[in-house]
Amino acid sequence: MPKILIVGGGYAGFYTAWKLEKWLRAGEAEVTIVDPLPYMTYQPFLPEVASGSIEPRHAIVSLRRHLKKTNVVTAKVTKVDHASKTATITPEVGDAWTMEYDQIVMTAGAVSRTFPIPGVADEAIGLKTIEEAAAIRDKLLTNFQKAANLPAGPERDRLLTVVVVGGGFAGIEVFAELRSFASDLLKYYPQLTIDDTHFHLVEAMGRIMPEVSLETSHWVLKNLAERAATVHLDTQLQSAVGGLIELSTGESFESDLIVWTAGVMANPMVRSTDFPLEQRGRITVQPDLRIVDEGVVVEGAWACGDVAATPDLTGKGVGGFCVPNAQHAVRMGKQLAKNLVADLRGEGTKDYRHDNLGAVAGLGIGIGVFQSGKFAMKGFPAWAAHRGYHGMAMPSFERKFRVVGGWWNNFWLGRDIASLDNRERPRAAFEEFASRPKPAAEAPAATPEVGAPADAAGPAYANPTDAKGEAVKGEPAKVTASE
Repeated sequence: MPKILIVGGGYAGFYTAWKLEKWLRAGEAEVTIVDPLPYMTYQPFLPEVASGSIEPRHAIVSLRRHLKKTNVVTAKVTKVDHASKTATITPEVGDAWTMEYDQIVMTAGAVSRTFPIPGVADEAIGLKTIEEAAAIRDKLLTNFQKAANLPAGPERDRLLTVVVVGGGFAGIEVFAELRSFASDLLKYYPQLTIDDTHFHLVEAMGRIMPEVSLETSHWVLKNLAERAATVHLDTQLQSAVGGLIELSTGESFESDLIVWTAGVMANPMVRSTDFPLEQRGRITVQPDLRIVDEGVVVEGAWACGDVAATPDLTGKGVGGFCVPNAQHAVRMGKQLAKNLVADLRGEGTKDYRHDNLGAVAGLGIGIGVFQSGKFAMKGFPAWAAHRGYHGMAMPSFERKFRVVGGWWNNFWLGRDIASLDNRERPRAAFEEFASRPKPAAEAPAATPEVGAPADAAGPAYANPTDAKGEAVKGEPAKVTASE
């Protein structure tokens, strides 16, 4: 049986494996997917996870539960040598091993792209993983709890200041969702008012959300301003050392929550392969998603999603390539699976082509924007469209049910505002009160009498004995060298 290796279990990798299970005949191929995480993250839901509108576990899809015919390996692929068709698999625990394959699918995804700005690596947090989104939520909740016990002043301002760097879709969505979340929290904290909270978004360009029209982006800016959220356009972050935000405009303030959303880049693991890369570090592919080296097809090798430079046949892509987003990754995974099955059967492949359906964003409970061509919706209708689209796009009925069920519960009960910030140190409470053996005290030696031999000094304390030489119960008796 041909062996198919899928590197990466994100959108593209999951959908490739999912559809291969559907379209491959029994015994036609053996499929293995390798990813260091045991789940796929539905990234459009990360802003709502950060704002407490979706439970973290509901925004992920278990690979083992939903890929029932695929070998799931929770480990990293640290090297690919396609010349010999082997990959090095490195688990978190245990020795690495080499896996042979006949066909390989590179879908390793993307990671946050940062710049060498002082303090960012130490103080900021990204928004690419479910763990980051959950940590942002808990951080905001914990900071409200701390600030409520403090008088007005610099420390309270620092705790209640949120900074988001990057004005693309992800940045605007998490910024607006967190603003909505913070506003809802104020009713539980009578000590605080909306004037005590400070929200800043920093964008280096002169506009936000390039995926929507300029008119729509202006509406978003106006809406955020009405909600006491400040957007700094044509502004760069120059330093975040110690949480002190310094902007290129000369403004500075302190923040205890800095979220970085200013771009992504292809997973650096592709540099450990012998596949051709373009200048941005992505694998070069042709429209049918086969890997190509200067126009020559690399047999048995495929790539799609954020890790691939896929030509956009609609002519609307940036630089002629498909933009790295979920809309493309999902559809690429499906098309790649079709093409791979066709190739195994000696049939022809089809090029990937997808016209952008538009852009939809949630900006907090009841607020959103939708843009498709020149048509735009704003406010509640767009928010309903956002939830409807992503609720349907979430893979599997099991996941859909959990997400929509959570929204329904929140409609009646409100968002859960309990912080689980201490989960990063789950043993802290146990360690604080756990009993430990006391260290043995070193007994001071008794001073021998003048003229006594040097070895006459016995222990400072000894167990008393009776006439028969047996130990007597009770407190130890003090003895001297002369005894």
